[in-house]
Amino acid sequence: MNDTARKFGYPDMVLKEYSHWVALLRPWQVTLGSLVLVCKDDAKSFGSISEAAAFELKRVTQDCERALKAAFAYEKINYLMLMMVDPDVHFHVIPRYSTVKIYAGQEFRDPFWPKPPDVFFANTVPPLVRDRLLADLKGRFG
Repeated sequence: MNDTARKFGYPDMVLKEYSHWVALLRPWQVTLGSLVLVCKDDAKSFGSISEAAAFELKRVTQDCERALKAAFAYEKINYLMLMMVDPDVHFHVIPRYSTVKIYAGQEFRDPFWPKPPDVFFANTVPPLVRDRLLADLKGRFG
């Protein structure tokens, strides 16, 4: 697995592993349900991923949207491909909310709504809440 996936918690944060992608719970929750999708191809630009990875990405994004919508009823969803720090092809998946969300007794804010999110912002998530979130979303990915 590549360094980007490991940085974002692979294998502990895996929600689902696909042939060409891995969906991870983002260790630092910008908003409730923030994920990272990392391409397994040895690709440093989006245009250099394999055709198979490009084809599979549709299914991966459908799974993400279905799971996150069912779990948290997000209002919008942002896919950010920045690759300024981590060179492997990956997306930050940030569900967006106009109001505070409560999950497992924990308050999650989206302080940048309706503007672009700041991927360096993180809601405080105690380990027990993070573990519950991981298990809940993993179950929704099937």
